[in-house]
Amino acid sequence: MATTLLESAPNLGVLYAKAAVTAFGRSGGLPEDHVARKGVTVDPAHLAASARVCRLPLNDTLPATYPHMLTFPLQMALMSGRSFPLALPGLVHVRNRIEVVHAIGSDEPLDLEVWAEHFAQHRSGAAVDLRASVSVGGSEVWRSTSTYLARGAKAPDGAPEAGIEVAVGDLERVAATWRIPDDAGRRYAKVSGDVNPIHLSGLTAKAFGFKRAIAHGMWVKARVVGALAGRLPDEIALDVSFRKPLFLPSTVTLSTAQAGGGWDVAVRNAKSGTEHVVGTIRPL
Repeated sequence: MATTLLESAPNLGVLYAKAAVTAFGRSGGLPEDHVARKGVTVDPAHLAASARVCRLPLNDTLPATYPHMLTFPLQMALMSGRSFPLALPGLVHVRNRIEVVHAIGSDEPLDLEVWAEHFAQHRSGAAVDLRASVSVGGSEVWRSTSTYLARGAKAPDGAPEAGIEVAVGDLERVAATWRIPDDAGRRYAKVSGDVNPIHLSGLTAKAFGFKRAIAHGMWVKARVVGALAGRLPDEIALDVSFRKPLFLPSTVTLSTAQAGGGWDVAVRNAKSGTEHVVGTIRPL
């Protein structure tokens, strides 16, 4: 195993372009390489901008979802490399689990590391987990698993079944109704750097088979965390399944229920009841 140490965050627009050009002819197993950055400091202005976009509280600790913005570019660098077996265009983020092991001070220097594992089969194709870890002073304080599905792809023979569903209880009580504007994808892209065309406009989304632009799943997850601000412990596990695309603009509902010392949550279309995001939030 080799670790590539980056001096700065890669440009995601450049990586998306690189991935599109090199999409064909990929095969083989998952790379063993890791990608890392050391001593990363959080820009207070960026933290404030992301908090505004995601409706998160702003204080002296990082929101549970914020480190994803720091580690996602490293995951993109890994996935856009020629050794990654699945083409980045068409990969769908279907599940994300975050564990906050210890509250992270917004002024602490962070060490970031990402890698791929668990190449799995699914009835629709193949799935892979992108892992991320954040450490402070040599101790892990945050970790995540992002599961991506490549429709029509084939996992290696004997690969395990992918686990992309998160089970929740009965969620009938509507806690909030959100009207999601058509520029929600562009606003999140501006602060996250995730400029995937499916999120930016109806025109670019249609080029990838979507009728309209769709919201970033991690933005929706962050909105859920923001809605429960003040009712969550510092050390938590947030596990969500991204079920159906949330087309922009839309009106959605957030349903919540206390469970297991934490919460079960669901974001659904206000008219059809289509589930966009369901998940659990539990103390570690």
